[in-house]
Amino acid sequence: MNEFETLNRAELEERYERLLPVYQAVLDDMSVRVSKCLQEAGIHPTLKSRVKSFPSWFRKRILLIQEARAAGRKSVKPIADVLALRVICPFMGDLQKVEAEIGRCFRVVEVERKGADRSFREFGYESTHILVEIPVDLRRASKGLDLGVCEIQVRTILQDAWAEVEHELVYKSEFNPFDEPMKRKLAALNANLSLSDIIFQELRDYQHRLVNELDRRRTNFFRKIEKSIDEPFFPERADDLTLGAQAPTAAEYSGCESSIDEMLVFALNAHNRDDYAAAIETYSCILSREPKDEIAALIHKHRGMAYFAESRYEEAIADFSRTLDLDPRCYKAVYYRGVVHSVLADYSAAVRDFELALEIHPFHFYSLYRRSQAYFHLGDYPKALSDCEAALRLDPENEQAAKMKALILDRLRM
Repeated sequence: MNEFETLNRAELEERYERLLPVYQAVLDDMSVRVSKCLQEAGIHPTLKSRVKSFPSWFRKRILLIQEARAAGRKSVKPIADVLALRVICPFMGDLQKVEAEIGRCFRVVEVERKGADRSFREFGYESTHILVEIPVDLRRASKGLDLGVCEIQVRTILQDAWAEVEHELVYKSEFNPFDEPMKRKLAALNANLSLSDIIFQELRDYQHRLVNELDRRRTNFFRKIEKSIDEPFFPERADDLTLGAQAPTAAEYSGCESSIDEMLVFALNAHNRDDYAAAIETYSCILSREPKDEIAALIHKHRGMAYFAESRYEEAIADFSRTLDLDPRCYKAVYYRGVVHSVLADYSAAVRDFELALEIHPFHFYSLYRRSQAYFHLGDYPKALSDCEAALRLDPENEQAAKMKALILDRLRM
């Protein structure tokens, strides 16, 4: 049939409907493969899929025929998006990761970045459309399949929301605003969504920086505790307890005039570089802003940990106590205070702090374990054994608690 001369809609529709179950089966299989590909890389987006409806297919076929005629071509381009998957990601930073993984798992035929060439005055959604080859094994298993490619669209949640609205408002109804104020409204709406995507990504990047710095600081702090308290019990471990993990690079910082968020990341970064003076100074800057109680409690706790790392124990105790004044349910602050009392060999005060921590959090392993050690120093071996066994019930595989129990049992046998 020469499509430049005739186009029989009824025949084409009958053929399209006959192939529809094959299209759907192939699309379902592709959806499973794409999902597995991304999950193996630790990416868990939302996936949508659709087989193009015949009216939409037919309309596009006519447009492609007209385009071929205008260009003087004898052949008509195939419709590439009959089968389409949509990968919807929460953040802009995920888009490149998804694209890279799709390129690893499938043979990419073409990549189109829709909306990338628009100016800020124009409205229209942004989306990356990746045309991939349907795997050979799937093509062979799908009898009657006349397609070789599947389109995978990659968008953020907000880009997808805009695309859905634009499709209903502009594409399906062929709406093209002539009124300049209406065009500006659509452009402003699109710009707001794009800005929201950027801000969401910045917030996520900040969250990742903060979590990474907190993890590093927590690790170094626990090593200091182990070196200060466990060494008398297990001197053979002393060589294993190095107090500084690989130092992170210095964070950018513009002094006490920075935002609280920027100062907190800088202080944690300084803390992790063992620059405790800079960390303490920056925590103090934050507190000088008189933040809300929940923020002040957090900063006092962090500054107390920095004072502890500097062996400024009385100041550490003062900060942990202030945290408890602001947040009486903060079991970590009272546990940390108990640790400082243990380092100062004030084991009676340490026991009282660990008891309070356990009143707030009855299943805190380390409060039980450290109280066991404090009781040991006080010579109360039955209580030390009771606490150590309670700790082991919470963490039966903990080697240090098991060694502590053996040590206590040796004393009880003497």
